[in-house]
Amino acid sequence: MLTDLSIRDVVLIEALDLGFGEGLGVLTGETGAGKSILLDALGLALGGRGDSGLVRHGAAQAVVTATFDAPAPESPLALLFDENGLEIERGEPLIVRRIVKADGGSRGFVNDQPASAGLLREMAPHLVEIHGQHDERGLLNARGHRALLDIFGRTEPGATGKAYAGFRAAEAELAAARADIETAARDREWLEHTVAELTALAPVAGEEETLADTRRSMQRAEKIADDLAAIDDFLEGKDGGLAKLRQAARVLERIAEDHVALGEALAAVDRAVIEASVAEEQLRDARAELAYDPRALEDDEARLFELRAMARKHRVQPDDLAALADEMRARLERLDAGEGGIAVLEARVASTRKAYDTAADALTKRRLAAAKRLDVAVAGELAPLKLDAARFQTVVAPLGEEGWSSAGKDRVEFEISTNPGAPFAALTKIASGGELSRFILALKVALAEEGGASTMVFDEIDRGVGGAVASAIGERLARLAQSTQLLVVTHSPQVAARGAKHLLIAKSNDGTVTRTGVRALSEDERREEIARMLSGAMITDEARAQAERLLERA
Repeated sequence: MLTDLSIRDVVLIEALDLGFGEGLGVLTGETGAGKSILLDALGLALGGRGDSGLVRHGAAQAVVTATFDAPAPESPLALLFDENGLEIERGEPLIVRRIVKADGGSRGFVNDQPASAGLLREMAPHLVEIHGQHDERGLLNARGHRALLDIFGRTEPGATGKAYAGFRAAEAELAAARADIETAARDREWLEHTVAELTALAPVAGEEETLADTRRSMQRAEKIADDLAAIDDFLEGKDGGLAKLRQAARVLERIAEDHVALGEALAAVDRAVIEASVAEEQLRDARAELAYDPRALEDDEARLFELRAMARKHRVQPDDLAALADEMRARLERLDAGEGGIAVLEARVASTRKAYDTAADALTKRRLAAAKRLDVAVAGELAPLKLDAARFQTVVAPLGEEGWSSAGKDRVEFEISTNPGAPFAALTKIASGGELSRFILALKVALAEEGGASTMVFDEIDRGVGGAVASAIGERLARLAQSTQLLVVTHSPQVAARGAKHLLIAKSNDGTVTRTGVRALSEDERREEIARMLSGAMITDEARAQAERLLERA
């Protein structure tokens, strides 16, 4: 519910703070007093166009702040806040602020957190509904009638939506499979050749790295083979260094006792023989490990080059060749499967379409039943609004398959006939201004009991009617206000008398600046305002007496 509205520097409004309560609030004032400015300001706070022309002349910016009761934790509004990352404390009032700069540009805030105008517009339907005889949103726009009927009938299209998603997914899968088979059929010869080529190659993941490592080792062994042979010549054989050391050791053994230095020399030569023997053993091990078969190196290189050439041909990495081979075989298998695979997918499309048909048909039945109930509910509101001869019907008609959606197969439109025997047609095509206003009210009264925004605004919905019709409109508005907060901009004294709170909108001029102001009226002031609405500029005693009677009856 809207609790407060604060307006600063909007057109002719310099500063205005209004409080609102439950029930029916009426706003009156002379023509041109600025009632539309008040609604424009509220619309601005709810994401309306941020036109710099709304900024009062001479001011830097216009600011509108609308305060609402705290939203319920699990309400659609609370979920919308969660989706957009807004943190609203439980039980905290909802404060929506919009600022428009005189030089262009606007900013929005929700509880002091930045919010785009788009988000404010998404919030608006959950907060305030504004209706007038030129309202082109829900009630007069046929595109919104299906959603309104679903709300009235509580016919959630969730199951239909799931079935529709499954049906469309199956269709997409079938179309993709047909496209794949058509492409594969064109490329069969190439595909078969590629599969044969990859099968013959038999690539293995990781094989390239293993071959490359082996190749590097054998190439290194090839390079040091001559060096190892030279070392063999130096150390081994009868003329090798190790043999010479051993000969020297044997000679020293015979003469070592003849001199101390000879004994030390023998010990040194023995150590050299031992170290040389270790080196000989290590060289033998190295030769064994570095030994390579030139044919093996040739085979290794041939395999490595073949893998790399195949990878370049198919523009993949060598390690991806095995996966490519599997993919090509699978494509060939799908092609070979042919119509058998297509038949499975066609059966799936048929089954998912049947599921959608079942869900959509059930939804249609629920809509038809809800349409009958809505027709009865609206018909019950027409007589009190002096539309006894008028008829109302909710048309639920099938759409062509191109119009099917997650919301079902139905087109829904509200139609009226204003005279006996006259054909039914769209609301806007055959209703006069006054009739249209009353039809909107009848529809809203019928629909309001099923929920919606907690605050509704009717903008001069009683324009062009008076007397008993205006009294009937006031009575219906008062009844509607028992279940929701209702604000009505009105020129009708019969409607004004029904208000639980009466606000007067008036212009003032100090000779240099024109301002629009709004104030709540006392009981005596209400009587004077209603008398003015009855008699015009000259308020008579008869008008005051009539105003008193209207207030008493209300």
